[in-house]
Amino acid sequence: MARTWLSVTVELLGGRGEELWPWPGRVFAVGPSHTFMDLADAVNDAFARWDRAHLSVFTLADGRVVTDQETGAEMAESIGGPLTEPVDIESAKVARLLGLGSEFQFTFDLGDDWTHRCVVGQEKIDPAEVLGICPDAPLPYWGWGSIPDQYGRRWADDDGQRRVPRRPSRPHPMLLHAWPAQEQVPVLDLPELRRAIAAGDAARFLAALRGRDVDDALQQVGAGIPMALEHRRQDTEPVALSVVNRLTLRAGTGDGVLAEDLLACLRGEPLPGRAVPVDLEMLGTGIEGDPGMSTGGFVDLRTGDVYDDSITDPMMIGGDAAVDVEAEPDRWIRFDRTDSRDGWRDMEAFAERQHDGALREQLERAIEGKGAFHRFRDLVDQEGIAEQWHVFSTDRRLGRTREFLAGMGVRVG
Repeated sequence: MARTWLSVTVELLGGRGEELWPWPGRVFAVGPSHTFMDLADAVNDAFARWDRAHLSVFTLADGRVVTDQETGAEMAESIGGPLTEPVDIESAKVARLLGLGSEFQFTFDLGDDWTHRCVVGQEKIDPAEVLGICPDAPLPYWGWGSIPDQYGRRWADDDGQRRVPRRPSRPHPMLLHAWPAQEQVPVLDLPELRRAIAAGDAARFLAALRGRDVDDALQQVGAGIPMALEHRRQDTEPVALSVVNRLTLRAGTGDGVLAEDLLACLRGEPLPGRAVPVDLEMLGTGIEGDPGMSTGGFVDLRTGDVYDDSITDPMMIGGDAAVDVEAEPDRWIRFDRTDSRDGWRDMEAFAERQHDGALREQLERAIEGKGAFHRFRDLVDQEGIAEQWHVFSTDRRLGRTREFLAGMGVRVG
C-alpha cells in the first residue's frame, strides 16, 4: 500500500485546571478519508473518555475552528479573538486541511478543557507497515504515559470527599497468575475421573477434565491418558500434550517420568522400561503408610500386584501359601517402608502455596514439633481445605512411587 496516510502525534497537556507533565501521548495513523470527527473519536477512545456527552473542538493554526455546525456558528459570532470560519467536524477531512508538520489543538469538554497538542508528522506512512492492517478509522500505533480519568475519579465512588479505600490484604488472583481463581473453577471430581478410567470410557474421562483445575492432580489425570489415546479421539491429543507440558513445568518428583511415558504413548512408541500394571496407590501406601503395619513388601513384576512382607512368612499365611522370592529374583521388586519425612515435606509445601497469609502461618505453626500430622489434619478439616490437601498429597505420593519404579527399570503400563 502506498504511503498516503498521515502520522499524527497527540499529547495531553492537561485538563480540569491541572497541567500534566510529562505529557502522555499517542501516535495515530490517519487516512485520507478520515474526518476530524473520526480523529476526535479515536483520541477520546485512546485517552479513556467514557462519557462522550461533551463537545470536541479542533483549533487550527490559522484560527479556524472545527466542531459541530451549531457550536461553530456560535463561536464565529463571538466578539473575542480573531474572526473565525467554522468548519464542520462531521465532513471535513483531516488530510485536506492539514499538511505535513502542521500543529493544531484538540479540546474535549469545554467545561473541563482537556487540551491536546496535535502535530502531523513530517512524512506520510503506510498503515500496513505501522499497523499491519488498513483500519476504517484512525488508530494509534504508539503511545506513552498514564491517562487520567476525565473526572479525576480514583475509584468508582470517589466524590472528592471520601478517604481512599483500604487496599485488599492480598493481590488479586490475576496478579498472581492464578486466574481464573481457584474458587471460580469447578473442582476436579476425582471419584468420577477414576470411574471413567476404570471403565475405559474415554469420552467420560475427557468430560471429567474439561473446565476443571487439574494442576494438583496431574499424576492422577495422567493415569487415564493412555486409555483415552487408545480410542483415537481427535480431542484427546491436545489434552495429552497439555498434561505433558504441565508436568514438565511443574517438575515434581515423578513428573518427568510420567511426561516421558505419555510422550511415548502419543508417538506410538514402547515405554522406556519394563511395562508392568502396578497399582501406584497401593504401592505408595505400602511405601509411605503407617510404619506400624510392616517394614515393606514386594511387587510382582508378572502381575503388578503389591504384597507386604507377610507373603514370605509361612507362620503368617501358611507354609503352602508363602512365597520364596529368592527362588525367582527377577519376578520380584523389594520395597522398604520409609519414614515420615516426605509426608512432612508435603505439608510444608502445601502450607507455602496458600495465598492467605493468616492461613499459611497457621499451617506452618501446626507442623512444628511432635503431633504435627494430627494438628495439620485437624486444621485442614477445620478450614474446609481437606479435599485440596488430599488431592495435593496423593499426587505427590504417586509421583514419588512412579519415580521409585522408574529407578528399578519399571514403568506403569
